[in-house]
Amino acid sequence: MNKIIDLRSDTFTKPSKEMKEFMFKAPLGDDVYGEDPSVNALEEKVAKLTKKEAALFVTSGTQSNLLALLSHCNRADEYICGQDAHIYKYEAGGGAVVGSIQPQPIEFEKDATLDLKKVKDKIKPKDNHFARTKLLCLENTHHGQVLSMDYLKKANKFAKKNNLLLHLDGARVFNAVVDLDVKLSDITKHFDSASLCLSKGLGTPAGSVLVGSKEFIKEARHYRKMIGGGLRQAGILASAGIYALDNHIQDLKKDHKLAKYLADELRKIEKITVVSNHTNMMFIQVDDEDKLKKHLEKNNILISGYGELRLVIHRDIKKEDVKKTILAFKSFYN
Repeated sequence: MNKIIDLRSDTFTKPSKEMKEFMFKAPLGDDVYGEDPSVNALEEKVAKLTKKEAALFVTSGTQSNLLALLSHCNRADEYICGQDAHIYKYEAGGGAVVGSIQPQPIEFEKDATLDLKKVKDKIKPKDNHFARTKLLCLENTHHGQVLSMDYLKKANKFAKKNNLLLHLDGARVFNAVVDLDVKLSDITKHFDSASLCLSKGLGTPAGSVLVGSKEFIKEARHYRKMIGGGLRQAGILASAGIYALDNHIQDLKKDHKLAKYLADELRKIEKITVVSNHTNMMFIQVDDEDKLKKHLEKNNILISGYGELRLVIHRDIKKEDVKKTILAFKSFYN
């Protein structure tokens, strides 16, 4: 059977043989009772890597972000985020529906930052007419774009000056780590909390980790149970996270290199506009996207998007796959 080259998302990574063997040997217990040694080991490991007091293993980045909102904010509080931020646009309105927390989205700048002057304008006055602005949420990476260290310092200073808490949706923060060549804690030190996904570029089958203060994680653990996220013998998944953190982070550099190679080659095709290419992602525009996607699918290549098509490189994509993808694009336009 011909290999499917799946460029829709880095969530399509599958655990390697070595990772599955490591998972199979994981010591297990009941995590709701705090007795799963593999979960405890992962949480301790991530807390240490981020230099935070505590960590909580959860099923997904969506759950992790929701727990952050619930733990930082009360009913009728407000959080500010990007208009296209995952926490606002792609998580089924969880903060508003489950927590009665009002979102205040603003447009991203071209460099994936939120203009702090615009954020300032959206902070509500202390008046009974308004929701109470409590939290600022940033995303790193956003559409593959990395937030600079200088911007993170400014955002941290801004949040403190304006009495806001600062949360990081770090679904692809490890891509930022290798792109900037910094330690994870160099990024997370600027935030009160951070959500770190393990199941994208790092290739685990499921799971994210939420980090913050001991009191914050205690609150998040309570909410995790409330929304049905209490896990039992979850060490079989947590151990995959341990393996990935020990073995897969630096591999992301290869994904970034392959993504750049693919983008550079697609730029040579006159009828393709490469809108952006950062870290492991690229976005392109074409006139006949439906026909193109069908053509690629016939060649066992899957991509996603409407208006702007997204191609994502991940650890299961090899250079040979990228070369086949380039040939498929060329055959369509020739």
